[in-house]
Formats: sequence, C-alpha cells, structure tokens
Amino acid sequence: MAHWLFKSEPSTWSWEQQVAAGEAGTFWNGVRNHLAKQHLQAMRLHDQGFFYHSNEGKAVVGIVEVIRTYYPDHTDPSGRFGMVDVKAVAALPRPVTLEAIKAEPRLKDMILVNNSRLSVQPVTDDEWAIVRAMGGL
Repeated sequence: MAHWLFKSEPSTWSWEQQVAAGEAGTFWNGVRNHLAKQHLQAMRLHDQGFFYHSNEGKAVVGIVEVIRTYYPDHTDPSGRFGMVDVKAVAALPRPVTLEAIKAEPRLKDMILVNNSRLSVQPVTDDEWAIVRAMGGL
C-alpha cells in the first residue's frame, strides 16, 4: 500500500469537514498541477494519506483513505485533470506541525520539507511511520 499527503487550507476544506463527510467521504478536486495529477492517478483503493492543513496551521491533523480511484474532475473545464474520493480514518491525537517535521532529521528528504507547495505528494513507508508516531498513533 502506498502512502500520500493531501494538502488543504482549512478555510477551503478542513479536517472537521472531512470527518463530517462520514463513510461516504468526498471527492478531492481542484488539483491543477501535472505532478500532483500523476500522484492522484497512482493511487489505489485503500491507500492512506495524511490530511495536512496548509497555510493556516501547517500541520498533519488526520489520516484519510482512498475510497474511489482517479476519475474526471467535474470542476475542470479543460477535462485534463481528475480527482479521487477519500474518507476520514483517524485524527492524530497530536497534530504534527511543519516545524516539527523540519526539525526531525529522519524527515529531511520528505517532499513536504523540500517542495511544500505540491498539493498531493507521496510519503515513504519510513516517513509514514515517523509522522504517525510523532502524532501519537
């Protein structure tokens, strides 16, 4: 199983809204970067990802699961981009801030540290385990 990181500004779509979507989950739309698109296309059912609050908070706050693989994004008039559906799995008991991630030497190569603007990004198995532990899971 692959692991991912999904970034969202809380004022646009928050962890609380993701949780409120329940088991049905919701689509992850609006991605307009070709590398992020490739990451969405690589996702498989039941892959899990970190839910990261960007700009406001700058922290991993929860875990989501892919419940529908890549399909066309209805908000893209060009038809070039797609989306996946995700549902909330668990909140992190302790949000893991970007500052804490940058301070952890074992995470120095994490894409979030080196390319913080990419909205959807892969997370290695080691990074996944370290951030989960930092968050109390």
